[in-house]
Amino acid sequence: MSIIERAQQLGIIPVVAIPKSEYALPLAEALLAGGLPCAEITFRTAAAAESIAQIKQRFPELLLGAGTVLTTAQVDAALNAGAEFIVSPGSNPATITYCQQKGITIFPGVCTPTEIEMNLEQGIDVMKFFPAEPAGGVKFLKAICAPYKDVRFIPTGGIDAKNIGDYLAIPQVVACGGSWMVKPELMTENNFAEVQRLAAEAVAFVKTIRA
Repeated sequence: MSIIERAQQLGIIPVVAIPKSEYALPLAEALLAGGLPCAEITFRTAAAAESIAQIKQRFPELLLGAGTVLTTAQVDAALNAGAEFIVSPGSNPATITYCQQKGITIFPGVCTPTEIEMNLEQGIDVMKFFPAEPAGGVKFLKAICAPYKDVRFIPTGGIDAKNIGDYLAIPQVVACGGSWMVKPELMTENNFAEVQRLAAEAVAFVKTIRA
């Protein structure tokens, strides 16, 4: 399956800001045990590249992406570490073009019609809707889907167990990015059992919604 197909099958992409790389493997193990073999490791912390590298080597079956990628240098760091896809909060044409030249899937961030059309011009039709809740949430996304029927979205930002069902009910939503099951404090407290529990709960919830 393609990366997009794998993401759609899961319905959730855990968005992780790992405080220290020592948490990377326990985190990946907890996600896998919870039935959620996917993670977007954000470049919001200095531990991102090393964490991606460790997870990729130990758990190659886990769909692994790099998030909050703002520059081509970060694209290189992510790819060298083993990331399989790139996610950015905005739509930087230089970063998008660079990823396309490298042959790596990128999900650029959008929250306006203009940004959507910029990405369509570059051949991108699956985009990150960010920040989802502050930008207008489900109501806004439904409205924006109407004129852009061939565009699919990965809403991220303010999504949790309470509202993910509303987003997944929109046909053009591939999956939702969420961090409620991988909050940094769960890692710093070594509470990976809770990560596993929340991941399993989220997976079960998605299956129920889609059923």
